[in-house]
Amino acid sequence: MFNSKLPDMSELPTTRQLVGSTFLAMGGAAAILVAVVMPSEYGIDPTGLGGVLGLTEMGEIKTQLAEEAAADRAADDGTITAPAQPTPATPQAAVAARNDTMTVKLAPGEAAEIKVSASKGASVAFDWAVTGGHVNYDAHGDPVVRRKGFYHGYGKGKASTGEKGTLVAAFDGTHGWYWRNRSDGTVTVVLKTTGAYTDIKRVV
Repeated sequence: MFNSKLPDMSELPTTRQLVGSTFLAMGGAAAILVAVVMPSEYGIDPTGLGGVLGLTEMGEIKTQLAEEAAADRAADDGTITAPAQPTPATPQAAVAARNDTMTVKLAPGEAAEIKVSASKGASVAFDWAVTGGHVNYDAHGDPVVRRKGFYHGYGKGKASTGEKGTLVAAFDGTHGWYWRNRSDGTVTVVLKTTGAYTDIKRVV
């Protein structure tokens, strides 16, 4: 029924060949880890190849943005804590639309954060622009009752000179933008907002 010819023993790979192939595969995986994964994910580039391919910068940006977002939540030491800026649970329909303009100046390496207090479902149109350089940014929100390690992002990026759009509050709480100046000189960030929010202030 089966006409396939069984391979001759001499045609099968030897134990030495199998072991060699295994070590070769392990070596290839290790090379990929060191040359590609470590630079692109963690900004660690022991071979220098990641810098040539632009992977190291990608990893540094990921690490940097994660650290900056974590710094904003550093006050959360307990399992459940109250937010730094309490938000009244005002029904969205009862909140009148408002317009605000906020301006911050940032020295090289300096950071700032501005947040609005808004109920779930509230829409906030925003338009922020940078003069004098560029910034890394992280837009995110915090609920009225925050849990340790909680993070809800609306978008992030690096070397930006401005962004605009509409932020829709995912929950009752504070929602806003975190910027860090990564330019060589002082920059000015101007944020314009329009929407049904109850308050806006700089929190960092």
